[in-house]
Amino acid sequence: MSNLSDIGFPVSGEHDVNQVIMDILPHLEEVPCLPHGYYFRFLDESGAQIYLQTNAAKEIIGFNPAFDGESQRTVELNEDIERDTSDLDGAFRCTNKFGGEETANYPLVFDSPDFRVHSTETLPVERSVGITAFASNDLEIFDTVEEFRAKSGGELDLADKSFIPSGLYTFSEEGEPVEQEPPQAHAILTGRITECQKRRNSFTGNEFYYFVVESFGGFVDIVADPKLIQSEPKIGGVVKGSFWLSGKVLS
Repeated sequence: MSNLSDIGFPVSGEHDVNQVIMDILPHLEEVPCLPHGYYFRFLDESGAQIYLQTNAAKEIIGFNPAFDGESQRTVELNEDIERDTSDLDGAFRCTNKFGGEETANYPLVFDSPDFRVHSTETLPVERSVGITAFASNDLEIFDTVEEFRAKSGGELDLADKSFIPSGLYTFSEEGEPVEQEPPQAHAILTGRITECQKRRNSFTGNEFYYFVVESFGGFVDIVADPKLIQSEPKIGGVVKGSFWLSGKVLS
C-alpha cells in the first residue's frame, strides 16, 4: 500500500510509479511557480490528484499525490518548511483557529502539493485550508463509539475525537518529548465518521474509500486503500490510525 493506492493508483514498486507518471502526462494542467519551476496538476473527477514537479527547464524532479475533499478549516500559517527532496516540496506549520478555546491554538503540520505557489506569503497569515489524511497500515474502523471504547481498553472517557501531531515531536531516551527538526506531516487521530463513500478513480478504474471525519480541532478528509478496510464503514462509526497529512490553501 502507498499514498497513491489510497486514491486509486495501485503501485507496488518504482516501475508502477513511473507508469502512473507516464500515463497522466497527456492530462496535466500547468501551474507556474517560477523561478523555482512548474507544477503540472492531474485532476480526476473522484477527487484524486497528482502534482508533477519540474524545474524551470521542465525536467521532472518529483511528484506528490493529493486529494480534493470537502472539509475546510481556518488556520494561521506560521512557518513555511522547505524539504530537501525537491525545490518544489514543502510544508506549513500552522495553528488551528477552528472551534472553541480548547482547539484555538492547536499545532499541526501539513505537506502542500503546490507549496511554492503560497510560500511567498508574509507569515503569519490566516487562511482557509483543506486537509486530507492518507491512511496507513494501522487503520482501524469501529461501527460505534461504544465498540471503539470497548476494543480500545474499555476506558469510558477514551477520546473518540483526538488529534496528535506526531510529526512535530520525537522522544528522548528518558521519554521526554523533543521537537523534531524538520517537522513531518504526520498525525495520529481518531474521529467520528460524518460521511463515507467508496469512490472510483475514473482514470485507473480502481476504487478507494473517502471519509469526512470530525476529529479534535475540526473536520478532516480521509482516503484509504480498500485493502486497509476490514469491514464496511458506517456513518457514526469511529476511525483510528496514523496518517500522512496533505493540505491545500484554499483562500
